[in-house]
Amino acid sequence: MSLLTLSGSASAYLQLEEKYGAHNYHPLPVVLEKGEGVFLWDVDGKRYYDFLSGYSAVNQGHCHPRIVRALIEQAQKLTLTSRAFHNNLLGEYAQFITAYFGYDKVLPMNTGVEGGETAIKLARRWAYTRKGVAENHAKIIFAEGNFWGRTLAAISSSTDPSSYKGFGPYMPGFEIIPYNDTIALEKALQDKNVAAFMVEPIQGEAGVVVPDDGYLQKVRELCSHYNVLFIADEIQTGLARTGKMLACDHENVRPDILILGKALSGGMLPVSAVLADDEVMLNIQPGEHGSTYGGNPLACAVAMEALRVLKDEQMAENAAVMGELMRSELAKLSSPYIHTIRGKGLLNAIVIDHANADAAWELCLALKEKGLLAKPTHGDKIRFAPPLLINREQILECVDIIGESLASSLAQ
Repeated sequence: MSLLTLSGSASAYLQLEEKYGAHNYHPLPVVLEKGEGVFLWDVDGKRYYDFLSGYSAVNQGHCHPRIVRALIEQAQKLTLTSRAFHNNLLGEYAQFITAYFGYDKVLPMNTGVEGGETAIKLARRWAYTRKGVAENHAKIIFAEGNFWGRTLAAISSSTDPSSYKGFGPYMPGFEIIPYNDTIALEKALQDKNVAAFMVEPIQGEAGVVVPDDGYLQKVRELCSHYNVLFIADEIQTGLARTGKMLACDHENVRPDILILGKALSGGMLPVSAVLADDEVMLNIQPGEHGSTYGGNPLACAVAMEALRVLKDEQMAENAAVMGELMRSELAKLSSPYIHTIRGKGLLNAIVIDHANADAAWELCLALKEKGLLAKPTHGDKIRFAPPLLINREQILECVDIIGESLASSLAQ
């Protein structure tokens, strides 16, 4: 879309980004300045439904008043000490989150990709100190289609050329197998040097790819049998998004290492966490891993309140009900341009069926014009993941918008 079709104020903001910012994103041409609950407003005052939720970082809704209050109150007292000193909230937070998810220990970090890197380091160290793998021989198994960030380690596990092409050489010790394939997994785990299998319970960036029922149970069974750590990347699927507190809860499985991020702060600031039991966590000693900002008091205060809000407002339960409603109403559209509807809870996607390779992008532009913000992924897929406090009337209104946009943008 040409900048000339935007308002003068919006165009000016986009021109500033174009001129002075790195060109490493391709956003929709909308400039946002305010958010509340399920809504966003642009610089011209137009209101939109948010159907991306900051890639599930704002599960609790934009600027949730309780989380904002916790942020402000703590920011007025103490924000950062670094881990060179103790602070009065880290112990309380550690006790809170470990009890919340049922693990012995937490290692606090900031971004989701830092959580993934931390989990891999923990798994490698465990393999050398507990499993008896020879130094520098540990392997981590990943699934095709995974996405957990843009660091060199993350892209080394990627099968998406747009992530890894032109950034080599890559991290050694990684092996990639098909997703949702327990036969391939068992074959890979027979290698005595395998330390861990790291997997998303539902692949988010790949287009909300939901594995077969029983997949996670089989993963748990195989990892236990072959003495391999099961690492669950719940950065996008966790924290009530799929209708349970964790996506692993749908199959009642407990990973050895749990990675959380995104909605752990309700979208207020970068907060991530890696949870594990003592057998895994205590192999890392002082000075061997850390973060200047990890476990800062501001993050601790915000994360505790963000987690309380999820339970107090029964957001997992609402996500389950509203997700079922959304998928059923999308199916009722009977659109010839929707090839597939898939998802769990309020992590959903449609796959567009259209001769135009840019159809998903054009549909998202049409949705924007009608007041709904969503973003394509991997070409023909569009993720629909609104904040978890969305209600029935809003779901129905949004499905109407989607139906109208399908007809107006693709039936040409």
